[in-house]
Amino acid sequence: MGLTNAGRDFIAQAIMNDSPTFFDDTHAYLCVGDGTTAFAATQTDLQGSNKTRGGMDTGYPTRSNNVLTFKATFDGNTANHDWDEWGVANASSGGTLLNRMVEDNGTKVLGQTWVLEVELEISIGS
Repeated sequence: MGLTNAGRDFIAQAIMNDSPTFFDDTHAYLCVGDGTTAFAATQTDLQGSNKTRGGMDTGYPTRSNNVLTFKATFDGNTANHDWDEWGVANASSGGTLLNRMVEDNGTKVLGQTWVLEVELEISIGS
């Protein structure tokens, strides 16, 4: 997972309780898009021309020690495009893009329901 500069800055803001918008059940979104541009820490949004953000399923996100789990369901009318990139954000548009990952997850078509579940492990060192 590539942590963005904005994600890094959010962590610093949260440590200082400097009024961050937390990635909680009402503010966390999984983002999917068709961008294939390589990850760069300076990116503040997905890079594709088609991108969709989905709110959390009931009970998400969760935390178990240093592992955060985010889960969103995209119904048959939502996110019908290539899923070549994904990330976690704290707003339905704009906001902070915590991370971005470029990987081919296939093409979602009209009528299909897809579920995206992401586990982010926060670790120290390399």
